[in-house]
Amino acid sequence: MVSQVPPADAIRAAGGVLWQAGAAGVEVCLVHRPRYGDWSLPKGKLEPGEHPLRAALREVAEETDVRAVPQARLPRVRYRSEGRPKVVDYWSMRAVGTGGFQPGTEVDEVRWLAVDAAAGLASYRHDAQVLSAFAALPPVTASVVLVRSAHAGGRSAWSGPAIGRPLDAEGWAQARWLAPLVALVAPVRLLSASARRCRQTLDPVATLLDLPVEVDDDLDVPPAGQNRDECVSAAAARLAGFGAAGTSAVVCGQGAMVSGALKRLSGRSGDFATARGGGWLLAFAGATLLATPDPL
Repeated sequence: MVSQVPPADAIRAAGGVLWQAGAAGVEVCLVHRPRYGDWSLPKGKLEPGEHPLRAALREVAEETDVRAVPQARLPRVRYRSEGRPKVVDYWSMRAVGTGGFQPGTEVDEVRWLAVDAAAGLASYRHDAQVLSAFAALPPVTASVVLVRSAHAGGRSAWSGPAIGRPLDAEGWAQARWLAPLVALVAPVRLLSASARRCRQTLDPVATLLDLPVEVDDDLDVPPAGQNRDECVSAAAARLAGFGAAGTSAVVCGQGAMVSGALKRLSGRSGDFATARGGGWLLAFAGATLLATPDPL
């Protein structure tokens, strides 16, 4: 989890440690910017209203012509630029495709290097520190987005069984906003708790990716009289199973199960409160959750 809210007047930017498997091991990407005469990690400013993760992938693609999948949050960098505070969010990203780099006025050269060599070439200490954090990560086997069901209105407005309460207009707007964001992890499976509002929260991403929404009662809030700890353990094990299998996924449940599973996986008793329609990016190395969950 990234602490401290950026100052209101901060310049916001995002980028990534873009990596691929080379002949001698992991290679990471640095870009040369002729305007500054420097070697740096690919990054760029957020567009108005743009989510940092979307901005990071967009900027990396624009500067390197490489399409990537995000994996794990890396340290946030802060410094001053143009007389204002600047905050840059970084993620590790696995390269999955390229269109062929062409030199331009913004970036005129791209180099793929071993991590140590890249840290030595980087013009800025903070880039070297981000590369060091990347190097310390175990290999990520799967990324999972864990989502809380979107807004479904008040319980008093629904006369049927709680499990059948549908999304309201606000909830559908949240689900549509969420869909392209969670699609960035290139999930191959979509899982939902049994509640109708959970299934509906994943409907827009299911349409976007042409994937079915699978219902899994391991993700359900337990009925009265059932042991909640056992249910939380089952949900956490379901999520860890994706890491062990190397399967990226998007999973939707109700708030209590989302927070309970995060506490169980992370081994922390901190606050994992999640807004309706919000979520967390989880990076797994096998069945082990890496670092702290990253709030979307």
